[in-house]
Amino acid sequence: MNFRTGPQLSPSFATITFPLLALMLAGLAPFSTAATPNTPKSATTQIVDAANAFLSTLNDDQRSAVVFKFDDAQQRARWSNFPTGFVPRGGISMGKLTDAQRSAAFALVAATLSHRGFEKIQQIMQADEVLKSQPDDGPPRGGPDDHGPDDHGPNGGGPPDNGGPDNGGGPPDMGPPDRGPQGGGRGFGGPRGGGGQMFGKDLYYISILGMPSEKDPWMLQFGGHHLALNITIVGEYGVLTPSLTGAQPALYQADGKTVRPLGQESDKALALLNALDDGQKKLAILNYHVADLVLGPGHDGETIQPEGLKASAMNEKQRAMLLDLISEWSGIENDNFAAARTDEIKAGLDDTYFAWSGPTTADPGKNIKAYYRIQGPKLVIEYAPQHLGGDLSMHVHTMYRDPTNDYGRKLAAK
Repeated sequence: MNFRTGPQLSPSFATITFPLLALMLAGLAPFSTAATPNTPKSATTQIVDAANAFLSTLNDDQRSAVVFKFDDAQQRARWSNFPTGFVPRGGISMGKLTDAQRSAAFALVAATLSHRGFEKIQQIMQADEVLKSQPDDGPPRGGPDDHGPDDHGPNGGGPPDNGGPDNGGGPPDMGPPDRGPQGGGRGFGGPRGGGGQMFGKDLYYISILGMPSEKDPWMLQFGGHHLALNITIVGEYGVLTPSLTGAQPALYQADGKTVRPLGQESDKALALLNALDDGQKKLAILNYHVADLVLGPGHDGETIQPEGLKASAMNEKQRAMLLDLISEWSGIENDNFAAARTDEIKAGLDDTYFAWSGPTTADPGKNIKAYYRIQGPKLVIEYAPQHLGGDLSMHVHTMYRDPTNDYGRKLAAK
């Protein structure tokens, strides 16, 4: 599973592997509804139309695999940072769809997301395609990197000793991640026949809970390795929490350019930390090491004590930087949905905390090797570098939650 620095992605990847995606990003995709000035279509209407268009491409067996009841709690929680070979997903994979069906599926996903959100999702999937192409001969778990202090700190607000990176979100009793399903090998190990069936763009799944509606609650799920989008739609509101984004490799080459799917999440956080004065840094930087996501997959409904620097103790420029950092998650979803979410976050900004654990510098052009958390009344964001692969800057998991409204439960209850 491990990788070499700077793998090269074929320039033809986007156009050949994902039909019509380049057009989608340019705003020219078939899913876009060309409404007349007298009959504008709302964001929800466009999403519902895209969902119904996708469903219409499926046969009966495929529809049965994709559609679940809205109150199916088991399917709702069936997401993870792990590859699908470790944690099976519900729904249907991209590899099981025809080109037309796959294009319709991506049109639906794109309709629920912003331009930059959809681009981020593509880059995460491309990273998994790069990972698939790498031989399983890299360094074992861990490595010579600076892993930060060894103390795990108090439990009041800090995470317990959770066994190290990659434990959150995995199935129980699987043994250490570096053992693989056959009890051997590096990375996730195990058999990799067919060019590496553990990874790649074909192993991302789509499912729908409930039936697409402009009024009644329903949910779109899309994800696989390092990606879990849980988008609940209730009328004109869309809720993206809980959602997970990650990347390995977190830096790769495509079409002659360097791609960092979660680069802004790293760079903006470090810029905010550097904008703090010494007194503020003393509050923001934790005195213990946080090893991994605290509220990752499998931790629905749990809460932790806020800690770090409160936004009310920041100046206006620092607060603006914090909001801009938060937007890397809140701005993934459709702009109409994101606007309402931003208003919520701004309303609770004074009671929002910024906490940092780990190295306070980064190599130019690379990601940070530190954990950080942003926590407010209706917000938890976590950024957690991973040891698996040997270079913490090249493997990252992030988590985005609203402890008051994950899966849109507040809206769905009305």
